[in-house]
Amino acid sequence: MIPTVVWGTGNVGRAAVRAVEAHPALTLAAVLVHSPDKVGRDAGELAGVGRALGVRATDDVAAVLATGPRAVVYAASGDLRPDEALDDVVEAVRAGAAVVTPALYPLYDRHGAPPEFRDPVLAAAAEGGGSLFVSGVDPGWGNDVLPLLISGLGTTIDAIRCQEIFDYTTYDQENSVRDLIGMGHPMEYEPPMLAPSVPTMVWGGQLRLMARALGVELGDIRETLDRRPLDATVRTRAMGEFAAGTQGAVRFEVQGIVGGEPRIVIEHITRVHPSCAPDWPSPPGGGDGAHRVIVEGRPRIEVTVEATDEDENRSAGGNATAVGRLVNAIDWLVAAGPGLYDALDVPLRPAAGRLGRTRKEVTHG
Repeated sequence: MIPTVVWGTGNVGRAAVRAVEAHPALTLAAVLVHSPDKVGRDAGELAGVGRALGVRATDDVAAVLATGPRAVVYAASGDLRPDEALDDVVEAVRAGAAVVTPALYPLYDRHGAPPEFRDPVLAAAAEGGGSLFVSGVDPGWGNDVLPLLISGLGTTIDAIRCQEIFDYTTYDQENSVRDLIGMGHPMEYEPPMLAPSVPTMVWGGQLRLMARALGVELGDIRETLDRRPLDATVRTRAMGEFAAGTQGAVRFEVQGIVGGEPRIVIEHITRVHPSCAPDWPSPPGGGDGAHRVIVEGRPRIEVTVEATDEDENRSAGGNATAVGRLVNAIDWLVAAGPGLYDALDVPLRPAAGRLGRTRKEVTHG
């Protein structure tokens, strides 16, 4: 069994606790939290497992890392604190842990990662023997392993388009929805996540990963952006009111240019209400959101993934798939040894031994 720490119990951390507890090769060793009101509470309560897990949350990072955990799921956000997140991750790698996280966008593609992110991780891995794998949904499996797998079903490939189409009112991170993406702000507000070059910083690594796997050279990376205001004030269940005239929908593309044409494209269509920008694509099956891959070529292939969790919430479902990709990679990373890995290194494997079986049955059956 691999002693595993979950660092953070927000919308990703909750799913991480559940995933670690369910995995037959892992054991939940500790849970790290930031909020004082979570300290001392049982991990099962914080994660909504429905039973006590016998692991009480702590905010003592040094004490937890001093125990030498073999793995850490770093589930704290890095959107507004990338430098602090990098410092945390480097500390865990230096402690000898195999670390998995969605928090550090520049490290999704290890070959193209900027030195200021890559070098501290490699130094920590050499010093302490730990490792790091960074992935998520989008960026993540929705624009690396899934489109690459689907491309292998084609005879000729003209272009690959990866889409995330979501109603973000189900997303349990209001600061990101309002302030980073700009929903509910006046149209003259400049959302940090949509500023020129930022989408390339976040998703450019995914384009480079796909290009590397497909054996093509990217001549350039381009960005497009469209924003729409709400025609009427809407009220959401989780985040309150979004006023008429404020930003209600965003559509952008990050395009990988091959031979002068956009051949590998990552597209996001995000709304706070389905009435905004109704002419833009909607989830193929209806509902709050989906991830879709379209391979233009012969044959034309289209695959849509819809995931739900936490009372049929699709944002929570997406988070759970990101966590599944990361947590299910831990035993592979531990065996692989020290270093920095990306999605082209870490295989996506079947859930061997887990079909229809509970954690207790897997461990003792």
